[in-house]
Parts: sequence; structure tokens; C-alpha cells
Amino acid sequence: MQDSKKILAVGSIAYDSIQTPKGNRDRILGGSCTYFSVAASTYTDVQIIGIVGNDFDEQSWNVFKKYNINTSNVEVANGNTFSWGGIYNDDYSKRDTLFTELGVFENFTPNIKSNINNPILYLGNIQPQLQLDVINKVEDPYLIAADSMNLWIDLFPNQVKELISKVDLFMLNDEEARQLMNKDNLKNIADDLLAMGPKIVIIKMGGAGSLLAYENTKIHISVVPNTPIYDPTGAGDSFAGGMLGYIAVNGIENPKNAVIHGTAVASYTVSGFGLENLCKLDQNELDSKIQQITFK
Repeated sequence: MQDSKKILAVGSIAYDSIQTPKGNRDRILGGSCTYFSVAASTYTDVQIIGIVGNDFDEQSWNVFKKYNINTSNVEVANGNTFSWGGIYNDDYSKRDTLFTELGVFENFTPNIKSNINNPILYLGNIQPQLQLDVINKVEDPYLIAADSMNLWIDLFPNQVKELISKVDLFMLNDEEARQLMNKDNLKNIADDLLAMGPKIVIIKMGGAGSLLAYENTKIHISVVPNTPIYDPTGAGDSFAGGMLGYIAVNGIENPKNAVIHGTAVASYTVSGFGLENLCKLDQNELDSKIQQITFK
């Protein structure tokens, strides 16, 4: 790992309660920063920025310790850790939020004390003003990647567009892309997003894979075939972790391979509840998954 870039990531650390057609889990470790960092740690060293309450238990801390994830920028505040509950419909095409309890996350202001030189910076889908704040506080990043979500696009569309103009790699899902740009054709949307500033745009399409766009290139990349779906929560952040982990080791010159790695890593997340399968990632099996992914 000594020759690879290190990653600095900001996002939520949470306890999730999830109901899907395959079962349910209560109060399991989740959050964008959590999924991302566990996925990326397969490739390189990761330092995370976040906040938890004093209810954050030792078992949860041990997950970060297991993967050598640096938590020195995780603040422990008086109160409860951010928690979220959701339920997926029968074909996973829709997810309804049952509750959102922000807890200490409500007043989160990223406090960065990092000595990482030239890091890859990942901005999980927190409020865009916080993402912009982190960009201003991190010196000389090798690459800035950001994710967003429909809530922020609805509430703060101008800040989301400002964010897009300041990052090298921007990702969102197909529904969010159409909402943000008020268009239907994803290839045209990708062109419009690239024109706003990023070098690379990735539009995630769930079971249909993803659309990668950069320079004059557009590539559709499939999912891993025959992957059983148990819980899609955190798949997007796991995808980002695998993708940016690949870039940390191999550079930015081959974004297609980076997206393929992200796709393979995300297949672990969706095929179990929470982190349970992602924490069982096996390198030989991962290589096999990578070989099964198609592109055109």
C-alpha cells in the first residue's frame, strides 16, 4: 500500500434499521462513510471524517479497527448517533424511509486534522454545503469525488451544481440525474454534467448497471450477473469505495476498470444485510466477479 494514494472520506456514520423482502435487521452499523471506507480499505489506507454519539458501541469501533481505517477525525459528541430506518418494496424498485433521527449529525461541522499528502478526497452524500466546506479545507487533493442524493437536489439544487463544478468525478443515480437536469436521456445528461466541470461522470442505474462518461467516451457497464439481492443499502458507497480504491492504486487513466472494480465490490454489499457480506470479501472471488462484468 505504500505506493498507493491514501483516501480521505467524509460522510455519515449511522445505525440502520432495514426491512426488505428477504428479512429485516435492527440497528446495524451503516452510513455512507462506513460502507465506503470498508470497501476502499481492500485497496489502500483510508481516513474518515464524521461524527458519532456516545451510544456508539465498541463492536462498531472494532469494525473500523479491523480494516485499519483511521478514525482520528471522527468526533464523539454527547447525544445519539444518526439513525435511519427504511423499507424496500417487493422488487426493490422503491424504498420508503420509516424514520430519520439525525442525533449528533444534525450539527455536524467537519473538523479536519489530516497529514495525508495529495489525498483522494471522497465526499459522501451529506449536505452539499458541508461537502463544499471540506473541499475548502483539504489542500492539494489528487482527485475529488462526490456523490449526492435526491433530498439535496430537491432542497439545494444550486449548491449541488456548485459542488459539481468543483469535483473531478461526480456520481449519482439515474433518478437523481433526471431530477437535477430536468431531462430524460441519460447520455445527454452525462454530457451536460461533464460540461459543468468534472472529468468523469457516473450515472448509477441499479440492476441495469452504470453509465460511465468522460472526454468523448460513454460506456455502459453491467452488474455482476446472478447476484442475489438482500439489501441494497450502502451499495452506492461501496461502489465508490471499490472504484476510488482502484484509482488509488492504479491512477485515473483507466476509469472503466475503476468502475468495474466498484461494481464487483458493490455486489458483496447487496447480497447481504448491511456490512455482513462486504466484510467477507475474498480476493479470488472478487477477481472472478470482475471477469463476469460486461461493458459496451
